[in-house]
Amino acid sequence: MNAIEKVTEEIWPGVPVIPTMSAWATDGSRLRVAGIPVYGTSGLFVDIDDNREHGKDERVGVKALYESQEFLRQLVKVLSSGR
Repeated sequence: MNAIEKVTEEIWPGVPVIPTMSAWATDGSRLRVAGIPVYGTSGLFVDIDDNREHGKDERVGVKALYESQEFLRQLVKVLSSGR
């Protein structure tokens, strides 16, 4: 969580990180069975009035897509460097 909070603050100052539980299955289920904790994050913001998640016309905004990509890139750097 510390790494997620650090990168979130760098990209979106003042945006809180709020843990939630997802009810759907992920590839992480196999890791959890092996005793390895799994956490998911995306950094993807969607328009609350235009959420087309998993619809036949699923889409996200271009700016949100690139910000999410940058968030994940920076997160991998932080996690892999131990900073």
